[in-house]
Amino acid sequence: MARLKPIKLVIAAGGTGGHVLPAVSVLEELNRRAVEIDVLWIGSRRGIERSAAKNAGVRFEAIATGKLRRYLDVHTIPDALRAPVGAIQSWRILRSFRPDVIFSTGGFVSVPTVAAGARIAPILTHEQTTIIGLATKLNSHFADVVALSYEATRARTAGMHSKIVVTGNPVRRSLLEGVASRGLERFGFSADLPLLYVTGGARGATPVNTRIEALLPELLKTCQVLHQAGPASANQDAANLEKFRSELPVELQLRYQVREFIGDEIADVYAAATLIVARAGAGTVAELALLGKPAILIPLPLSGGGEQVINARMLADAGAAVVMPQEEADSTRLLHQIQRMIGDPAMLAAMSISASSLGRPDAAKLLTDEILGLVSH
Repeated sequence: MARLKPIKLVIAAGGTGGHVLPAVSVLEELNRRAVEIDVLWIGSRRGIERSAAKNAGVRFEAIATGKLRRYLDVHTIPDALRAPVGAIQSWRILRSFRPDVIFSTGGFVSVPTVAAGARIAPILTHEQTTIIGLATKLNSHFADVVALSYEATRARTAGMHSKIVVTGNPVRRSLLEGVASRGLERFGFSADLPLLYVTGGARGATPVNTRIEALLPELLKTCQVLHQAGPASANQDAANLEKFRSELPVELQLRYQVREFIGDEIADVYAAATLIVARAGAGTVAELALLGKPAILIPLPLSGGGEQVINARMLADAGAAVVMPQEEADSTRLLHQIQRMIGDPAMLAAMSISASSLGRPDAAKLLTDEILGLVSH
């Protein structure tokens, strides 16, 4: 029997793009299926999830949140005190909204809503990384289903939960629609030279940015570079790099473009890029695998239990990426690695095939199926 009312879905997600983009991908899949939904996104006051919800045309409610830490820090106690406040706020919001299902993509932002929603609606929590994050461990105590991105992660969940499913990490379908020529034209690049895309994630990565800056004069002799440096709210790298660009010879200026953030044009950028230099966040790794893009990965040191190192190693072990620890990725070594790879089309082609073998183009579909399966009919 068909439902007479829209499905009321709560999304608990935020903090980083890696947690936000899977939620956006599921919304895209629900819209593609023309499922009638009434969506409420619960997140932090200052996170990128607010703008993601706005862009998706979804109602947003902010709650008090605090980062979950495994170590002592000046912010540990204040952040720990925010979580119960956030749970109370979430409970009030959920009682008013009365959702049919709650979908969490992990991160500290999601924990208060998942805890508050345990007796209100069925819950699915999704882990994007190759390891089980602290937030997912906490959420698993309240969730009806724990969804993983990688089969290899299943062994880490022994005894954690009764229902574990592997769906993959959903990536926006729009990324598959990129056009290389459009990406080159958008930034004034030529089709005659390889394009290197450098990204440190949504907020940039100063250690990566400074290394790239040091090698640009030599690199730009044989390559074009599109550089996502991060917003001014996170660092001043984009402004510094733009100044550096203005001092280059005119011919080299045309081969280098700096942006604080790459938005909807990212599909065309990926299509045009010959090689990617990036961190190894969960979202980036999933996108590289889906699109079959060879990469040099410089994982964020000591990220969430070393999750970026493990993410990067998964691609490297499959022959899809080269991993350079940050402490070893000085400009001289990084330049040599970039030039070696860009100068070897056969190597890049083989890496592309290897990356594609890890991609899960059906991840959004599988995850959406699990969410809808929790809805009472």
